[in-house]
Formats: sequence, C-alpha cells, structure tokens
Amino acid sequence: MCSAVLSLGFSLSGNEELWVQSVLEMPKRRDILAIVLIVLPWTLLITVWHQSTIAPLLAVHKDDGGDSQRDLAAGLDSKEYCLSERDIVEVVRTEYVYTRPPPWSDTLPTIHVITPTYSRPVQKAELTRLANTLLHVPNLHWILVEDSQRRTPLITRLLRDTGLNYTHLNVETPRNYKLRGDMRDPRIPRGTMQRNLALRWLRETFNKNSSQPGIVYFADDDNTYSLELFEEMRSTRKVSVWPVAFVGGLRYESPRVNAAGKVYGWKTVFDPHRPFAIDMAGFAVNLRLILHRPQAYFKLRGVKGGYQESSLLRELVTLGDLEPKAANCTKILVWHTRTEKPVLVNEGKKGFTDPNVEI
Repeated sequence: MCSAVLSLGFSLSGNEELWVQSVLEMPKRRDILAIVLIVLPWTLLITVWHQSTIAPLLAVHKDDGGDSQRDLAAGLDSKEYCLSERDIVEVVRTEYVYTRPPPWSDTLPTIHVITPTYSRPVQKAELTRLANTLLHVPNLHWILVEDSQRRTPLITRLLRDTGLNYTHLNVETPRNYKLRGDMRDPRIPRGTMQRNLALRWLRETFNKNSSQPGIVYFADDDNTYSLELFEEMRSTRKVSVWPVAFVGGLRYESPRVNAAGKVYGWKTVFDPHRPFAIDMAGFAVNLRLILHRPQAYFKLRGVKGGYQESSLLRELVTLGDLEPKAANCTKILVWHTRTEKPVLVNEGKKGFTDPNVEI
C-alpha cells in the first residue's frame, strides 16, 4: 500500500514535469510562428516588387534566336526564360542609336525633291518635319529654294544640321507678284519661280546624255508624305501619278484609271477638264525627261489658277503616258495638310519675346 502510494506520487511528479516542460516550450513555438507570419508577407512583397522592376527589362531583351519570345508565346514556365544577372546588366547598358538608311546606293535612282519655301513663323517647324521624313528615304537629294534676296542663315543651318544631301538655292519673287494684304496676283502662284530655278539647276548640273537615273518630285513644305510614296515613284519611266488628300474641297482628288491600268480622266470637282487636273504633290517626273525637254517649265504668266501643273506636264507627256501608282490610284500616300497660322497677339508691336531666339 505504501509502495503503491509512493509509486503514485512518483507518477504524478513525472506528469507535472512533462506539463511544465510543454508549458515552457509553447512560447518558443509561438515566437517562431509569429516570426514566420511577419517575415513571409515581407518576403512575398519584396519578390513581387523585384519581378515588377525587372519585367520591362526582360521584355525588351531579345536573344539572337528569338527563343525567349517563342517561350513566352507558348506560355512556358517562367524559369525557362528568366535571364541571368549578366544578361540584365547588358540590357541596362544597351544604347539605342538611331541609324539612317545608307546615304547612297548604286542600284537606286536618286529622288530630287524640289521644295520652295518662304519666311514665316512656322517655316522652320514645317521644314524640320519634312526633313525628318526625308531622312528615312535613301538616295535622296533635297533642292530647297528660298523666296528671298539671299540665302538665309536659318535655312543654311537647318540644311547643314539635317545631314541630308541638299542644294540650297534662292530667288525672290518680284514684289508686284507677292501678297498684297489678303490678295495675291493670281498670274504667278506662290513657288513658281522657285520651282523653275530648281529645274534650271538640274539641267545645268546634269548632262542630258548622262546614264545616272533620277526622279524629280515637287514637295511643298507643308504637306505630309508617306515613306511608301517615295518608293512608289522611284520606278517612274516618264511621269507617274497618284491621289492627293484634302485638295479641291474633297477628301481627295485622283486620276481615273481604267481596268487596263491607264489614266483616262480626273476625279475632281474643280475644273475637271484641265489637261492635267492634278495637284503639285500628285506626280513625279523622270529626270531624263526633264533634261531632254528644256522648254518644259511652269509658265509664269497667262496661266489660270490650277493650271500650273498642266503648263509643265503638257510639255512632257500626253494623258496616255501617265503611270498610275499607289495601287492604281486607290491608296492615299500624300496629304495636302496646312499648319494653322500661330496667334501671336501677345507679342505686341515691339515684341515680348527675344527676337534673336530662332523659332
């Protein structure tokens, strides 16, 4: 009996010891659980932030074989296309350099773009926009002709800074043919003398027996041009034609082309019976044709408005010689846009801003 009591007492003491031990261990487990609950969210947050930070870098990285893009498209596991630290450093250090097409090619005809221009507040803006388009066209020669007594520093600097192949000319339209208030003598449309000077320069520079191929295009400085247009005109044998948008009070004007691919008329409302009812931006001429027809110029006098194009083209071709481009004249590749005249009323008579700052 006594031994049983002793044994029972010993057993109770053992249970108490186990209970005390478990009680002592509970705070440790709670601490570990608390640490896990605190650290886990922060770990997930840092992981998400890290992935969102490098994701754009991974997106722009392109390996030589394009395997990464194919893996992404196939929806493979991210581990299969993640980049190493070395690759990420390379992406960060990549320099994106704008490169122009080769400045010259022996296999392409040269496109001589003739642009008349005159001084006005938006002149530099217009020419900068046009130059940025021409920079993408290989084998291009820009003939810029100022309506002024002398070549201005503004245009000289602009042409030099473009890096284009260019010729800078000038001829001033006589005062009696310039704007008088809101009226202008209709006998000489603006740019006529400048375009004629460029034609004269071409004839004096290139021998008519020269084998060098070329195309002549009259590009006003306020129009908008698709790069596709220049590639279309490059194969011109005599005179090529295409539609022009925003002219003649229409969405576009266009040559009429029959099923045989021949031009037989003009889709226009303004005087459709003109010999060549086309906008200045709607045709290009082979250089050899210009050189072999020295009498072909834009007429200065006795020409009604809208007949300038006809005065030149009738000396070069007939209607049947025209070559429709732009998918048989069904695509618009040039727009007769106009920049809104800036409102400078706050300048005042003396000028508020510094007139020496070139705009």
